[in-house]
Amino acid sequence: MPIIRSATEADAQALLDIYRPFIESTAVSFETEVPSPQQYAARIAKALKAWDWLVAEEDRKCIGYAYATEHRQRAAYRWSVETSAYVNPAYHRRGIGKALYTELFESLRAKGYCNAYAIVTLPNQASIALHESVGFELVGVFRRAGWKFGAWQDVAWLQRVLRDLPPDEQLADAPAT
Repeated sequence: MPIIRSATEADAQALLDIYRPFIESTAVSFETEVPSPQQYAARIAKALKAWDWLVAEEDRKCIGYAYATEHRQRAAYRWSVETSAYVNPAYHRRGIGKALYTELFESLRAKGYCNAYAIVTLPNQASIALHESVGFELVGVFRRAGWKFGAWQDVAWLQRVLRDLPPDEQLADAPAT
């Protein structure tokens, strides 16, 4: 099994090498232009400040990653995150995505996050199976959610509960009932 560690900004190019084919050749990512290594490094830095970004490494080579970002900007969403995972296709079906998500969920739970959401472009049975294997449940499908490669793309929304309640010190922010 690979080593799983926190990403660094220095990983940006290696992670882009994994991500690039998903942008350029598939509708898996709705990005249409590959970000620069500097832009990707900035994304990594931002994710590490509030959420997390993990890398799977084998023989000192990045072979996959998973991260969490803000789900929505409104304050009431602050305990929810959106997650993504990408694994180099040469390493698919080896449990790497599952291992990355398992560690990511532990980190997010420890930080007080309660809900994780994932968006999967359809059809993509392998990604749906990965997400279900780590506890995500389908909560809906957005039809015609994105336009890429000259066609409308549907997306599945999935949810996984990480913990029932936010940390006690934050409950003081809740309105009285």
